[in-house]
Amino acid sequence: MWKKTCSKIYQNISISKVWNIWADVDNWPKWHDDLEYCKLNGKFEKGSFFILKPKGGPKVKIALLEVHPEKSFVDCTKFFGATMFDTHKIEKTPTGIKISNEVHVEGVLSLLWVFLVAKNVAATAQQEMDKVAKLARIKK
Repeated sequence: MWKKTCSKIYQNISISKVWNIWADVDNWPKWHDDLEYCKLNGKFEKGSFFILKPKGGPKVKIALLEVHPEKSFVDCTKFFGATMFDTHKIEKTPTGIKISNEVHVEGVLSLLWVFLVAKNVAATAQQEMDKVAKLARIKK
């Protein structure tokens, strides 16, 4: 199994605004620079899925495995011989709102899919968290 995590604490952002940005899958390309489009099939809830089309890549079906409103969600992408899980969390801390991301891949061909996909997903997670936080910033 391969795993990469990142987290950061942000000031003056709202958990509900972050959650609403995450749940609005069709608008992910606004803060996810490497996406051509996303399309949620159904509601942002466990058991639903979305189609994600990276720029220059094939479209991918991604399932929502867990959805805990205003706390976390886990999405899952199945590849031949491996599965990638992407966990997004948000929580209040004494110093601000903590946003976390964890990407992990498991399966017999996990190293291949880490090289082809997961490394890039993990490498852009911090930048995407910063963009989400900027969109969720509370105006004073």
